[in-house]
Amino acid sequence: MSNALHLSEPDALLTRHLTSDGFRVVGDEALPDLALLGDEAALDEFRSRYGDVPVIVLGAPESDAVDRVRAFARGCDDFVSRPFDYEELLARIRAVLRRAAAPEHEVAVAGPIRVDRATRTVRVRERSVQLAGKEYELLLKLMCDPDRVFTKEELLREVWGFRSLGRTRTLDSHASRLRRKLQGVDDGPFVLNVWGVGYRLLTAFDEQR
Repeated sequence: MSNALHLSEPDALLTRHLTSDGFRVVGDEALPDLALLGDEAALDEFRSRYGDVPVIVLGAPESDAVDRVRAFARGCDDFVSRPFDYEELLARIRAVLRRAAAPEHEVAVAGPIRVDRATRTVRVRERSVQLAGKEYELLLKLMCDPDRVFTKEELLREVWGFRSLGRTRTLDSHASRLRRKLQGVDDGPFVLNVWGVGYRLLTAFDEQR
């Protein structure tokens, strides 16, 4: 079945190209597999209506690094400034959909943290944890090698797709929110800031060593 895409702004040419590439462009009545939003300010309303559906923000022509950082901070999965090359947008759409479409019942486990990739559900022991899109991807990245310290540069590059890092608090703010959400009364903290380097995942295994 073809993937359903939601466009927040009518665009006949883009709709025609996407349809010819096998996508279904759906209206407000259908749950999409991915949304293309014309403004990061629409993210909150979209999430409240559709839940954790992947979102690519199509930024205004005058958008800059600050707009990009703010969009990622609000939970978008990718950001493309207009005017854009259609083939690049198509590649980014497919990349986001690949990340979202995990194999059925593939489960990642690190200490008491358990992530079901198929349903994008996160549990710490028996407690359910609700994460935003980039918080979820950051957690999965840290879980792929729990003993490793990931540098800030590689996390910004591999989770957010940043090419030029500059000065940004995006990673730190997401890591802080992820730490608070994972940490229960008797748990954590699970996201450890390694000063001057980056972040790693602190699990129950560390406490036993």
